[in-house]
Amino acid sequence: MASERAIDREERQGLRAIRDFLKARNSYDVLPLSFRLIIFDTSLSVKESLNILIQNGIVSAPLWDSKASKFAGLLTTSDYINVIQYYFQNPAALDQIDQFRLDSLRDVEKALGVAPPETVSIDPERPLYDACRRMLESRARRIPLVTSDSQTERPHVLSVITQYRILKFVAVNVPDTQQLRRPLGELLLGSYDNVATASMDTPVIDVIHILVERSISSVPIVNSEGVVYNVFESVDVITLIKGGFYDDLSLTVGEALKKRSPGFPGIYTCSLNDGLDTIFDTIRKSRVHRLVVVDEHFKLKGVLTLSDILHYILLEGENEEA
Repeated sequence: MASERAIDREERQGLRAIRDFLKARNSYDVLPLSFRLIIFDTSLSVKESLNILIQNGIVSAPLWDSKASKFAGLLTTSDYINVIQYYFQNPAALDQIDQFRLDSLRDVEKALGVAPPETVSIDPERPLYDACRRMLESRARRIPLVTSDSQTERPHVLSVITQYRILKFVAVNVPDTQQLRRPLGELLLGSYDNVATASMDTPVIDVIHILVERSISSVPIVNSEGVVYNVFESVDVITLIKGGFYDDLSLTVGEALKKRSPGFPGIYTCSLNDGLDTIFDTIRKSRVHRLVVVDEHFKLKGVLTLSDILHYILLEGENEEA
């Protein structure tokens, strides 16, 4: 260990500080002082749920099975994308889409041959570290906090925490993130080989197929030279099908992106020379869900997701520590 570089030693110390912090805090600590929670009954129609999401500016909601009085998982953009795929393959069924209910989503998954999402949740009093581990194991980007009512022993959905909220909590409260200075290119953190891309002229439905086939949540939009113009995200699909109209899926990506809300935060980029210290600075200041890795000419090199960052800060070098 005598020959260990100072930058490597500091990186290890920074990671250990973050893990100690996550083990010392619980999921309650991440929640804001005041918040509202919208829960959907599984008897609600897909169209109604979509309208409620858009009206409230949210992209997911916990599901509740009132017949069985139990938590029934999480409704996310993946579910709407599955519905789109299903009706794309079965156009004759399109006129019944308004009657389609959330409790039928499992039937759509079976018809598409898609594995149903795990109904993961965690008790809010468990360490935040456990919530992160469970998210990584299930490949979920958000996890509902479900507690048990002490009198009735029935489950009670308290809130939902996301990878972004957890990483922002770390960025705000752990100054040791500034020790994570090893560059991304050295860490090989992110996806760099065979990155899926599209152009402004690609039909949206083709991008949706890419999202499903690759199990990814975004596709960088590049020009013929590979320069990054934008990113099409799975949440962009919600805007296109609001009101129950599915005609906009034949639009090109360029036309679809014009329909984004004026409050869209834009895309965030970084380079292979950046360390996680600067990326945590970005997360602390901005609502980031992924970073596009580019070179000095803004040409695409890869994509860094919040899952990549969470995986790294939780698991990098863990075996050596043990």
